[in-house]
Amino acid sequence: MNKLIKNELTKIFKKKSIYITLLVVLAFVALTNCIYKFFFTSNNYAYSENYIKYTKEELAKLDPNKTSDVKMYIELKTEVDAYDIMSKYEKGAWQRDIVSTTLFTYLSEKNTYLYGENKDENKAKETENKINEMLERLNKDDWRYFANTELEETQKTLKGLEDKKKETEDKQELEQIKSSIESAKIDEEVSKYRIDKDIKYGNDYRNRALQTYQSASKSVNSITNVDQLEYSEKTEYNQDVEKKEISKYIIENNQDIEKGNDVRGILKDFFSEYGLFIIVMIIMIAGTIVSEEFNKGTIKLLLIKPYSRNKILLSKFITMLIMIVFSIVSVIAMELIVGGIIFGYDSLSVPILEYNFNTQTLEQINIFAYLGIQVLARLPMLILLGTLAFAFSTIFTNSALAIIISLLGYMSADMINMLVIQYRVSFMKFFVTMNWDLSEYLFGGLPSMEGMTLGFSVIMCALYFIVMIIPTFVLFNKKNIKNI
Repeated sequence: MNKLIKNELTKIFKKKSIYITLLVVLAFVALTNCIYKFFFTSNNYAYSENYIKYTKEELAKLDPNKTSDVKMYIELKTEVDAYDIMSKYEKGAWQRDIVSTTLFTYLSEKNTYLYGENKDENKAKETENKINEMLERLNKDDWRYFANTELEETQKTLKGLEDKKKETEDKQELEQIKSSIESAKIDEEVSKYRIDKDIKYGNDYRNRALQTYQSASKSVNSITNVDQLEYSEKTEYNQDVEKKEISKYIIENNQDIEKGNDVRGILKDFFSEYGLFIIVMIIMIAGTIVSEEFNKGTIKLLLIKPYSRNKILLSKFITMLIMIVFSIVSVIAMELIVGGIIFGYDSLSVPILEYNFNTQTLEQINIFAYLGIQVLARLPMLILLGTLAFAFSTIFTNSALAIIISLLGYMSADMINMLVIQYRVSFMKFFVTMNWDLSEYLFGGLPSMEGMTLGFSVIMCALYFIVMIIPTFVLFNKKNIKNI
């Protein structure tokens, strides 16, 4: 058996196609890393110059004294005013965030008093004074002024709600007030986090974590009874719980564990980035490993050797399994080498965070351990696709058919799963594509469809494997090779 497997591996690595495929994958890995390095940027630059140019042109066409133009004039004038202020600061500066949010509101208010139906020059002047005070703080780099103002306003709102709660007797209104109080408490907590953790306004990972924590916390708090939720709602609830806890970790530990544009980030999403190439390599090998023997007529030379047909076919199948491991390891190695050259390896020391719903705790996992878990969780999919190509290659002795059918099966899987979930086609939980990705069960996660379990999916994958592999061996043993 070992000799047969070694012979099969030798055949594969003598083919030029395997090296061409590896070179294509290497080129894609390099391109992916370069894109993340040089083009993956995020900032809070709210307007493009072309958009503002267009806005100014449209603004010039409007007459603020014309009733039909007033509303649009105020909106466009506010955007232009905000852009003019924002352009004074560098891209990524925290001031831009304040201009696009807090200051924008006051600019809109000022323009409404100046050009709206109920004009009020005194109120416009008051608003302009507030704007000037804010501009002064912006120029002094005093972001804490805005953070403290935000906290004071939140605490004022909270106190007002608490007072209103004491005066309210209506049960329905009381529930609404309680909900508003909980929401205000989260706003207060976020404001305190900003001040205590020294988080300037902006669009960096800490600000994104604050925003995510705020929205996720409110979503989680809005649920009073998890057991009464529908299955899809439970899934969303779990996602919010995970977002809340991970965001809290980022805020409290000042660590960008969600960063995607480095080696660790790309490896974390390894199958999303490179899964297609791995599957193509597996299907190409599995779809040709038997059929080529028939097409070239070398099957006769193979069968006259002192080995049973079962042993010959088994050696080819085991070779295919080895090549699955080779494909995964080779792409990981490419990413480590290329990514390391472009980004360096410092990011590999940053742990992966996963929320474990079984223990209700955050777990820190080394990137390589996490990658190993993800690979194991997706092995059923890789093995089943390889087995499908292997079966078609053996039964029909047609490489093109084996490759095309297997690729179509993989490419249509996401669409099938999406339609099944959307329309709740319960019997489709027995279909292979709903079960072959076990990663959704990791860390106590809910499967895509109610009623499914890890054991159920493993059994379904095993059944589909048996249904494909047994006929393959039976028909191979019955094949007549005299006319080949």
